[in-house]
Amino acid sequence: MQKQKSKRNIFGGHRMLLAGILCLFGFCLLAQKPVQSRVKKTSEDTTKVRKREATPQKQPAKSKVYLIHSDLLRKDSRNPDAQVVVGNVVFRHDSVYMYCDSAYYYDKISSFEAFSNVKMNQGDTLFLYGDRLYYDGNTQIAEVRMNVRMENRNTTLLTDSLNYDRVYNLGYFFDGGTLMDEQNVLTSEWGEYNPGTKQSVFNYNVKLVNPQFTLTSDTLEYNTASKVANIVGPSDILSDNNHIYSERGTYNTMTGKAYLLDRSVLTNEGKQLTGDSLFYDRNEGLGEAFRNMVLTDTINKNMMTGEYGFYNEKRGYAFATDKAVAIDYSQGDSLFLHGDTLLMETFHLDTDSMFREMRAFHKVRFYRTDVQGVADSLVFSSKDSCLTMYRDPILWNESQQLVGEKICIYMNDSTIDWAHIINQALSVEQLDTMKYNQVTGKEMKAYFRDRQMYKTEVIGSVRVVYYPMDSDSTLIGMNVSETSKLDIYLENQKLEKMVMSPKSNGTLYPITQIPSGTDKLQNFVWFNYIRPLNKEDIFNWRSKKVEDQLKKNVRGPVELPNQHLFETKKE
Repeated sequence: MQKQKSKRNIFGGHRMLLAGILCLFGFCLLAQKPVQSRVKKTSEDTTKVRKREATPQKQPAKSKVYLIHSDLLRKDSRNPDAQVVVGNVVFRHDSVYMYCDSAYYYDKISSFEAFSNVKMNQGDTLFLYGDRLYYDGNTQIAEVRMNVRMENRNTTLLTDSLNYDRVYNLGYFFDGGTLMDEQNVLTSEWGEYNPGTKQSVFNYNVKLVNPQFTLTSDTLEYNTASKVANIVGPSDILSDNNHIYSERGTYNTMTGKAYLLDRSVLTNEGKQLTGDSLFYDRNEGLGEAFRNMVLTDTINKNMMTGEYGFYNEKRGYAFATDKAVAIDYSQGDSLFLHGDTLLMETFHLDTDSMFREMRAFHKVRFYRTDVQGVADSLVFSSKDSCLTMYRDPILWNESQQLVGEKICIYMNDSTIDWAHIINQALSVEQLDTMKYNQVTGKEMKAYFRDRQMYKTEVIGSVRVVYYPMDSDSTLIGMNVSETSKLDIYLENQKLEKMVMSPKSNGTLYPITQIPSGTDKLQNFVWFNYIRPLNKEDIFNWRSKKVEDQLKKNVRGPVELPNQHLFETKKE
């Protein structure tokens, strides 16, 4: 018996040991299986995350829509999937609360239809109101209809049909709507608004109304925080004094500053400023144009072009440089004037004594079919219709050349009335390549009719070299004379008669017996190599030859304009 008991104890101990080993082995197996499962799950999750990162997708709701309160809840036999809730109804989805007077609640699909006094509250910044609402808790899209109002801080959106996507935080209307903030009111047929970014997009018959202007467009982007409108389609901005047309750019409706591209146009009281790009400050009345600038005055029929232009509409001040050209087209035959810099300024603006000055400097050249000229600088004033050429000016009319230290040209309806050549005045008419009619004196006055010189007055130390002709235009000889005053009369650009005071007989040389050196006055010079040939040639500056420079005036320097006339204004 004792042996058997001892044997049972031995076998019993072995069984317990075996059971312990089996339990330990089973625990290891059980412990190993969850580890493998977690590794596999982690790998799958990582793959899913990478997939989501590669292709961003809209995420479904993480919670269902709950009915928080209603005064009455019942079933409707006509709609067995819905619970009818009536009176002080409150729904909650995540942190969003929705209110209404009555609703159909679809608990199984986490959705509801709400009626009357609908209100949706998202945090303390977004409120949505309407007469009807269908909310899908799975897609998180709220469809609000009739008398819809979305409020986001200082921004209000009004429409009759609005869909609000909570995932993308985006509300959009498609049957006409109005967006209002403290600065502007915008209307369009279709639009969307993001309460998070404050960015909105409008399409079809867009209209932005501001107390100072109105913007109309077919497509417009607008930010209610920055008050900046992004112009992305043909748009017009109209105010009392100006009009902007642009197809691409930005317009800050609060500061009035615009950055416009694609050949935008700024129009102000008959003046148009165009450029590849424009900057405009509405409050200061300043406009700048960059590349291919054109400033047109449609009232006075003139324009300025260049690679850069500046315009101050409050002062009537304009500035152009870099291939700058002023063009006057009031007479049909346009005059083209080029200088390194062109300025236009208005004085006594909006008064009876208002006048304008046009200034050009340096290396000035101008061309019109009937008149051409060069000078270092010039000023044209509408006060006396006088164009004054400074520093080595030269003026051509047909075969006539006028030279002096200063030339004043008086205009009548944009055509030359008369010209005053001051100091070292010289008039030269070319007959052929060897013969020239020449007149010189201290000063000279040339009078024009129908764009042709018909009379010239020469005053002081007059000297003359001219070739009289008989009736068939045959040269008779060469006359050399001196006097104190000379009046020359021309007919069709040909000499008709000369009147000298006091009378001078002069000397007439037969055409074959002209003494050498007597056929040219001492200060004779022919500047045909400088003369502008056409409107493109005004850009080609050609300096005088050293031997053709005017001699120093021993009588004293000619009067020059005030230096400020040729200084760029500091804005």
